[in-house]
Amino acid sequence: MEKRFEFGKNWQKFLKTLNTNKIKNAQDSLKQLFNIENFNDKTFLDIGSGSGLFSLSACKLGADEIFSFDYDEYSVESTKYLKKTYCKDANWEITRGDILSEDFLKNLKKYDFVYSWGVLHHTGNMYKALENTSRLVKDNGYLCVAIYNTQIQTPIWTFIKKTYVNSPSFIKVIMNIVFTIYFGMGLFLFDLIRFKNPFSRYKNAPRGMSLYTDVVDWIGGYPFETAKPEEIFKFFKKRGFVLENLVTVGGKMGCNEFVFKKVGHK
Repeated sequence: MEKRFEFGKNWQKFLKTLNTNKIKNAQDSLKQLFNIENFNDKTFLDIGSGSGLFSLSACKLGADEIFSFDYDEYSVESTKYLKKTYCKDANWEITRGDILSEDFLKNLKKYDFVYSWGVLHHTGNMYKALENTSRLVKDNGYLCVAIYNTQIQTPIWTFIKKTYVNSPSFIKVIMNIVFTIYFGMGLFLFDLIRFKNPFSRYKNAPRGMSLYTDVVDWIGGYPFETAKPEEIFKFFKKRGFVLENLVTVGGKMGCNEFVFKKVGHK
């Protein structure tokens, strides 16, 4: 089996920086994406929970039931830590699971809200993962996915990511430093050009991240697949979904965000 990046180790480092402001930003991100004020009396499925921050946000926004799973054991432990720390009495189940595994999926029910941000393109079989995810949404339920945007540089980034996950630790450290400087300087200059304070970029980041964890997540994120916005739109349209919200990166690097409503097969 092809080597995969261990996202969970990165997320455990991120949790050391977690605070109430980052949790609030994550909650606001969910509210804005789904155009809701709360998840009261609704069920929430988090596919690839990562740090667990958005499962926690659903909990704090009143979800009646939460189910979180991740392929990475460290991510599962991170999510369990957040439940124990912030929502220990919630109806919130956390386990290790694989969106590509039919044996795992046959025991899952359908949910009102299904959330999988920046996950399915790292499974090694993105379209099967998208297909399996579509089956977990209730009729009239909502699905949010974020998928890497296809661009001219995609083959280059694929090579960098594959090199990273197959390199010894000291090479990874060097790559972390080099790319943190590379992205940091680029973002710094970009903000200055737009007359924005470059030091406030991550202060109120909508997904509660930090520069370093973002960089490691990006260069280490392998397997790696991408899609154009219209490809994702057509894929879900054929499966009875209508587009409710779309946030694109405008042809740049990063994830396009989609929110679909399941209205039935055509």
